[in-house]
Amino acid sequence: MTTSFIAGDWGTSRLRLFLCGGATVMDRREGPGIAEAGGHAAEIFAGLTADWDISLPAVLSGMVGSTIGWREAPYCPCPALPEAIAQGALRFAFEGRQIAIVPGLSCTNASGFFDAMRGEETQLLGALRLRGEMARGRHLFCLPGTHAKWALVEDGTVVRFQTALSGELFALLAQHSVLARGASTADQVHPSFAKGIAAAGNEAELLYLLFSTRSRQLNGEIAQEEAASYLSGLIVGREVVSALRLFAADGPVVLVCTPALARLYQTVLAAHDRAVLALDGDEAVLAGLTFLHTKLFG
Repeated sequence: MTTSFIAGDWGTSRLRLFLCGGATVMDRREGPGIAEAGGHAAEIFAGLTADWDISLPAVLSGMVGSTIGWREAPYCPCPALPEAIAQGALRFAFEGRQIAIVPGLSCTNASGFFDAMRGEETQLLGALRLRGEMARGRHLFCLPGTHAKWALVEDGTVVRFQTALSGELFALLAQHSVLARGASTADQVHPSFAKGIAAAGNEAELLYLLFSTRSRQLNGEIAQEEAASYLSGLIVGREVVSALRLFAADGPVVLVCTPALARLYQTVLAAHDRAVLALDGDEAVLAGLTFLHTKLFG
């Protein structure tokens, strides 16, 4: 068995390929996401990997396995063991190279609706490898992003999860509504972020609370340049409030994301007296793809 392989994180907006030798990244390439790649995923992959050893297999996760991806990999239903996720990979040969596309996960969420993820399952697998103790007991994971995922994992099995539209909702409202027009970005935690967190605990529905981003600027409670931070605190705050109601799990919430998002979510969770364990999302992806490579090609 060779420990070398190609790891691919191919989402909607970007492609990242890593030439891995064991735990070491020897080379990397970037390309367009699946939304831009359209029906040319095979050609893009071939072009970016043309000078990499053809004998090395590739393990790809994310939207590459979706209906708009290279080839559709059916979802693996929850509850899902790590081995079941590996077994559900779509495997095929392309120009002499062995390819495996990770299947993604599906479940009926706590709201009673069909739910799905692609890419985050690989981060979950990686998190369980980076922190071995997480493969035992009951743990609540949060994977912030455009479509944030909250997942309950018991003894290494992904039991169920729930998707929140938080990131996309914030982007739409911050860029295309009157709520935060002219405001700076929400990358920093301004005092208004804490006001948004507090407002998220109000019993009113989110649709009613959202307009407070505008009205509190009008009466001077929030500075215009901090409106985006207030809006972020309000949306993420309500997401966290709902998630903690939906998932009963003691111990720290495990955040798998960028350091910037981890700071925002840690601030919100601290307001609810919840401890946090933060893991880097990129490290988790590579750890998950490495685990899947050993299962698929070991």
